Amino acid sequence: MYQVLYRKYRPKVFSDVVGQEHITSTLSKEIETGKISHAYLFTGSRGTGKTTCAKILSKAVNCLNPVNGNPCNECEICKGLDSGAILDVVEIDAASNNGVDSIRDIRDEINFTPASCKYRVYIIDEVHMLSIGAFNALLKTLEEPPAHVKFILATTEVHKLPVTIVSRCQRFDFKRVSPEAMKQRMEYIADCEGFTADDEALSLIARIADGGMRDALSLLDQCTGHGKHISADIVCEVAGMTGKDHLFSLADATAQANAGKALEIVNDLHANSCDMERLCSDLINHFRNLMIVKTVKSASEILVCTAEELEQYKTQSGKLTLENILYCISLLQESMANIKRGVNRRIEMEMAMIKLATPNLSSDNEALLRRISDLEVKIKTGAVAVAPQAVAVPEAKPQEVPKETTSVTPSVAHTPDEYPAEEAKAEVQQEESADSEMPIDWAEVLSELTKTNMPLWGVLSGSSAIIRGDYVLIKSDNPTLSAFIKTGGNAKDVKEAIIRVTGKRYRLGLYSGAPTPKMSAQPAAAPKDPLENLISRAKDMGINVDVNN
Repeated sequence: MYQVLYRKYRPKVFSDVVGQEHITSTLSKEIETGKISHAYLFTGSRGTGKTTCAKILSKAVNCLNPVNGNPCNECEICKGLDSGAILDVVEIDAASNNGVDSIRDIRDEINFTPASCKYRVYIIDEVHMLSIGAFNALLKTLEEPPAHVKFILATTEVHKLPVTIVSRCQRFDFKRVSPEAMKQRMEYIADCEGFTADDEALSLIARIADGGMRDALSLLDQCTGHGKHISADIVCEVAGMTGKDHLFSLADATAQANAGKALEIVNDLHANSCDMERLCSDLINHFRNLMIVKTVKSASEILVCTAEELEQYKTQSGKLTLENILYCISLLQESMANIKRGVNRRIEMEMAMIKLATPNLSSDNEALLRRISDLEVKIKTGAVAVAPQAVAVPEAKPQEVPKETTSVTPSVAHTPDEYPAEEAKAEVQQEESADSEMPIDWAEVLSELTKTNMPLWGVLSGSSAIIRGDYVLIKSDNPTLSAFIKTGGNAKDVKEAIIRVTGKRYRLGLYSGAPTPKMSAQPAAAPKDPLENLISRAKDMGINVDVNN
């Protein structure tokens, strides 16, 4: 009868256990010195060797001729335990025997001495599945068992165990097996079984197994059904890693802000019976891979993919910023929760794709960071969108034109829900201010207006603007601007376009010349000394200041 690889090549001594040297060396030393605990707790993820070490330990403590802390596997006790003829080692599955009655049976049995072995050993697998009553029934027995009884508890979820149970055991934490150790073990098994495997294929199996040796051998066993030679393509086919083109297409659609294309892809996948929850999960993993490629130098050691797919990830990650990728992951995780509790999964997925392709629909911090990051990239690369017509600078007042046109990238963007009544009137008159002038990316503001108000963009064509205090002052030779901007919601549209570009809310005004000080009746030169400035302002307000006192 055929025996699967992970059972056929299960280690029989501690030295054969892969990747757990920190545990196997301690256990073998305890057996050599005779310092054996009455209770052990083995924790770790699946397929890391917990049950295997428990079986080796149960044989080693009963072996008639132990060798360096390992069972000899030759004496009658070792052979009897391997064949199941000796029943002094009892393996219990706590998932199906999790009641109080099962623990009471153990408590009654331990009073009897073992029939053939030195110790009666109880291996309780998945011990976290025991009920609260069963744990309470086990406490006293686990703390002070008879001298001829040993307990070995194994679990993948140690956080579910009561502290009173954990404190009564010697705890050993099993690590995930490294890909290198898995690869060496699979090469050894391949030599023993008489088949060959490419180096890339074994590395791919090791990464897919995610630290579980049993998963790696199970996948290797499946691959051997395709022939005596295992290639990376066979591993991809067996593991179901083929057919990721739709994920790259969806990511490209979001990067290009093409919501229509994204919805077409989702529609095609839905027509082919693709589960929307699985699609959302796969897309989250896809953006996670892009995040790893974007941040880690040796991404090939972390990602589970072929060399060809890795190049695709590198190419696509170059089109996206890290803020963009993180925003996509965050939004998709929220959508995953909505898909699970929603009525129509397809609608939830379609909404998620539209939000990914249109970040300005969302006002949360992640969406704003994505938009700011995209704007920074456009500024650095010179790809900032400009108005179709060039911005004209008035020749009559060249000294009033800002010398630099660098745009200001806001740290926090905020779009007000409503404007005060006095602002809604759009009184576009310049208020005198002594604040310094700052440049504004007016071309970007005009570009935003093309999306919302084309007539207003036509009136503002050829204009420029500056920032003075809390005002944006518009320079234009168009005599109809003042009347046009007061009508309808034109002023509000300009303000919202300014907010989208600068991230700040400004009032509007028309530029008419150099500002005059507000508090002084006649212009005066700015004082050089701060104290003189303070005295001057006090005198303007009618306060008599005696500097000699």
